[in-house]
Amino acid sequence: MKYNLLIKIPLILSLIFFISCSNNEVKHYNSVDDKIAEVSIDAISIKVEDLHALLDTADILVIDVREGFEFNPGYIPVAVNIPRGVIEFKMGNDAFWENQMLYPPTKDGAIVLVCKKGKRSILTINALKELGYTNVRYLKGGFKSWETKYPLEQEKNLELTHDTGEEVGGC
Repeated sequence: MKYNLLIKIPLILSLIFFISCSNNEVKHYNSVDDKIAEVSIDAISIKVEDLHALLDTADILVIDVREGFEFNPGYIPVAVNIPRGVIEFKMGNDAFWENQMLYPPTKDGAIVLVCKKGKRSILTINALKELGYTNVRYLKGGFKSWETKYPLEQEKNLELTHDTGEEVGGC
């Protein structure tokens, strides 16, 4: 019995040590720009001209992660609007994609994220990678760069537009 205790005590102490030393800390950032800077290291961008060329030739899904009131006044013609705050819920939702008259995206399919200037898209890439999507990029400069380069190549849903008077996401 004494022998069993001599074996069990070091095992229990080792287990407690390993549990207490595991890295479960949440990373804290001084600002959202600090977080974006760290996350953007792994984020791959696509230039406006390259996206424009791909739209006619490649099987690519463009997701605009801005809020509806930002999206409706102007968006890339093929873009699907899924605000950043609900993207995790929509990506695997077959009914949502059926309503969009599209097939649900595959985990390795080409996806380009668009927001106002690019920052929300960079943050959204992480969410999609955590869901298993492997081929996700963001539009460098966001919709603002598209609007500047191709001002006549955008769609509008002006009847659905309402201005809340506030900036969303700051980017």
